Amino acid sequence: MRTLKTSATLFLFFVVALQIESHVHATEESFTSIVISQNGVDFVKDLLITKEIASIVPLKLPKIEKTVKIPFVGNVRMVLSNITIYRIDVSSSYVKPGESGVVIVASGTTCNLSMNWYYEYSTWLVPVEISDKGRASVQVEGMEVGLTLGLENQKGTLKLSLMDCGCHVKDISIKVDGGASWLYQGMIDAFEEQIGSAVENAITKKLEEGILKLDSFLQSLPKEIPVDNHASLNVTFVDSPLVSSSSIGFDINGLFTAREKVPSPKYFHQNLQPSVSCTDQSKMLGISLDEAVFNSASALYYDAEFMQWTVDKVPDQSLLNTAGWKYIIPQLYRKYPNDDMMLNITFSSPPVIRVSEHNIDASVNVDLIIDVLEEDEAIPVACIALVVRGSGSVKISGNNLAGSVKLNDFTMSLKWSKIGNLRLYLIQPVIWTVIQTVFLPYVNSHLGQGFPLPIIHSFTLKNAEIICSSSKITVCSDVAYTESLNLNQLLVRFS
Repeated sequence: MRTLKTSATLFLFFVVALQIESHVHATEESFTSIVISQNGVDFVKDLLITKEIASIVPLKLPKIEKTVKIPFVGNVRMVLSNITIYRIDVSSSYVKPGESGVVIVASGTTCNLSMNWYYEYSTWLVPVEISDKGRASVQVEGMEVGLTLGLENQKGTLKLSLMDCGCHVKDISIKVDGGASWLYQGMIDAFEEQIGSAVENAITKKLEEGILKLDSFLQSLPKEIPVDNHASLNVTFVDSPLVSSSSIGFDINGLFTAREKVPSPKYFHQNLQPSVSCTDQSKMLGISLDEAVFNSASALYYDAEFMQWTVDKVPDQSLLNTAGWKYIIPQLYRKYPNDDMMLNITFSSPPVIRVSEHNIDASVNVDLIIDVLEEDEAIPVACIALVVRGSGSVKISGNNLAGSVKLNDFTMSLKWSKIGNLRLYLIQPVIWTVIQTVFLPYVNSHLGQGFPLPIIHSFTLKNAEIICSSSKITVCSDVAYTESLNLNQLLVRFS
């Protein structure tokens, strides 16, 4: 049963899109939740039926033999061979999550077969063997196929089990061609029960084989999504899936981890399992991310020493010459007249992100070191400690969650100085300019790229909305199939 098997296949590809590459750090913590609604499950089912992928047809059935004793004739041996299912059509189907598992049913299914028929017999009336052969077409109607799939967490991956599987054939009609077919139609009709049983057994066996193969695939999937050369998202499953009458929910770790084998930032230890709440219940997919996800990225890049850079070019280049500071820090100009300068910006601690219903707030501690350049030598002359506070916004860019931040305010203090005391109130406008024209554009250029949400290739978010609540961000969206990758190719790529 082609459409039913593929319904199970892509349905599970859809929900395990979170599993794509790299390595994993074992954990029992959950910071990201995913819920697939009934509409999302139906979308996958409908897509599979229309795309006719992972086809099991043509499907060959075993040869059927039968010997019948006919009065005055004797024993007649009849053989049906080359029995092939070459077409399956489904008039209605549904996928229903439930406490006992995910139920997939296709009803009103029709099935077309072709076959060869042959018979032979000998009788005392005629001293030679009599035989005939031809072809026949078979129409199976009213077939119903159903299976129940179990999903559970097994060491951070999804374990798929076939809890129940069945196929029932209601009606069969056979049309015989070739030979003296008009004479032997009645004999061929006697095979109806055996043909129906063969169809039921063949489809059930194919479904079982497909589920075993898919389970093996799920078990072999790695457990991280690469973000860039340095970081990945840990998408290890935590706890077993939560299957209700209208949705399927998953908890995953969701934190950023280093792609190299170095210790992960030990920043979070509480076991959070954020629920997914979408205002529009018709959305196919909901993904909820705790603020700990964003703070784990902050801690990772901080520990990897990526949060520091040197500024030697600014929109107002006069700010990078001591002459531009003549009236702000006179002693700097007197000691280093008309010397070029550069600024070293270093985060002194990981940025902290806080998510609330109305705001996404970020605060960061920064050391701003002023260097004077003399004969290609950088001479540090002062260090100003900044506490920068900003507010952020997030958006969907393709399948990425991207963002930007704007400056709210900052405070500053002199950490050390080799040029005497500094009047910080005079320096504040210059620092504000540096933050607005250099610091924020740099940060926003990286935030604008975003990081990947757990969506499988060839599917894209559609009409997504973002909801901020206490400590978490939720993405609620429909899903579209982009047609950029044939699903047969997708199955091959991941096999």
